[in-house]
Amino acid sequence: MEIHQVHGKQGLQWILSGFYLFRKAPLAWVFVCFTLMLIAMAMSFIPLLGKFIFTLISPVFLAGIMLGCKDMEQGKPIELKHLFVSFKTNPVPLITIGGIYLIGQILIIGLVMLIGGSQMTDMLLYGKRVDESELMGVMSNMLTSSLIALTLSIPLMMASWFSPLLVVFHNIPPIVAMQRSFFACLKNFIPFQLYGVTLIILTALSLMPYGLGLVILIPTIFTSIYVSYKDIFLAEPLRFSNGSSEPDNQKTNWADVDESSAKENETKAEPNNKENKTLKLHDTVQCTQCNLSVPRNAAIEDQEQFFCSEEHHQQYQAANKSGT
Repeated sequence: MEIHQVHGKQGLQWILSGFYLFRKAPLAWVFVCFTLMLIAMAMSFIPLLGKFIFTLISPVFLAGIMLGCKDMEQGKPIELKHLFVSFKTNPVPLITIGGIYLIGQILIIGLVMLIGGSQMTDMLLYGKRVDESELMGVMSNMLTSSLIALTLSIPLMMASWFSPLLVVFHNIPPIVAMQRSFFACLKNFIPFQLYGVTLIILTALSLMPYGLGLVILIPTIFTSIYVSYKDIFLAEPLRFSNGSSEPDNQKTNWADVDESSAKENETKAEPNNKENKTLKLHDTVQCTQCNLSVPRNAAIEDQEQFFCSEEHHQQYQAANKSGT
């Protein structure tokens, strides 16, 4: 699977296209995200273990939400059941990703406490006061440990960003998925910088009216993850089907807009050219195994059937053999 390097402006376009996807079913998205927040809050009441367990299974929830995004592209509604669908299909590799992320977080926190020392730990955890003579040293240790924590947390987040999607859409093993996710984020560092800065600004604005803006921002973040995955790994925009009243293509590659406009004008100038229409119809095909839309030239063809990866091709052949 090729990792594409996209333009820096795509970081902003991911958010805009994510909001576009949210706008197609806002009430359903709010309901799904509100339910996920309730689950997180309920688990937080379990002392210590609750947060660990939620971190462990959070990739399973994320994968289910991403399947909901794919269903919306195919004209199906996103429903509450999408939150839990991955518990039936890919629970073990997704929980493995959550376990690796959890271990990484624990190691980072331990390193921070080791560098900060007992005085910083007592001040943060128990609210213990520090003498003025020791305050400067404690603050210096706190700043150092915070920078180290940030430096180590960013690569961990990069490795976890796309890995649930690669597992659920392409059946990639968790370790390999985390490696590809890390290098995908690294290869597109500039778009992710713009993406992160924009999200920080939007978060600050969303918190101003009593946090009501988070009702829109949180679903948009989830949908933007799906858009960024399609942009980087599939090199294609959102494509809606089944007679949606919205435009079929929500463009994600700004650099291709002029080229796309030229193609549209050329098509309008030759309305009776059946060959052009046939080529346009078959630009993308659907994987027989998972129904994922992939470019025709990147798909694996076998007896007029198409597959997004060799793994799905082999799975389909094995299922047919066992069925016979």
